[in-house]
Amino acid sequence: MKIEERKSPLVHAGLLGGIALVAAVFLILGNMATKQSIKDRQYEDLVRSLEIVIPKRLHDNDLTTGVMHVEDALGKSHKIYRARKGGNITAIAFLQTVQGYRSIQLIMGIAASGEVLGVRVLSHEETPGLGDGIEVEKSDWITRFDGLSLQNTPRSRWAVKKDGGMFDQFSGATITPRAVVKAVREGLAFFRFKRAQLLSRDSSKNKDGKGAGS
Repeated sequence: MKIEERKSPLVHAGLLGGIALVAAVFLILGNMATKQSIKDRQYEDLVRSLEIVIPKRLHDNDLTTGVMHVEDALGKSHKIYRARKGGNITAIAFLQTVQGYRSIQLIMGIAASGEVLGVRVLSHEETPGLGDGIEVEKSDWITRFDGLSLQNTPRSRWAVKKDGGMFDQFSGATITPRAVVKAVREGLAFFRFKRAQLLSRDSSKNKDGKGAGS
């Protein structure tokens, strides 16, 4: 009886240890599966967003491959997705992060000629019912950048109407549209500043050659 009592704690410890080990293995496997699933969803979202801001008619390549990394005038690196048609660069797309009430991430497509092809919000934390008017599902406001460029729209017009510009502000949430307008204009300025490099047909500098999931 005394021997069994001495062995009992060891047996219990072994059982608990085994259970803990099995649980840890399942947690690790579950985490790995979840990470891959999230990565896959993010890739799919990126592909859909690229297809929106760069029309299919402008490219015959996979937009997520041959990605470039190009620095702007402030030294910030941008991941550039380039559309090709017959080997020529017809458009580019890249992400822009701007501060509204909180962080807003956009993706914008720009034609080789310098006009905005499209802008979409990828994520934001603006106030529902106020700042979320930047979502295309809630309003067509974000589509009003389509076709605009630094050539056909004077600098003074790149502002909300409250600031003397051409873009509507949202009732009670001027900060949000103001931030997006600023981000789009800065995106166009970046394109103009780096145009030669961005549209260089044979440019291999700062190209990672990997897909979006890398």
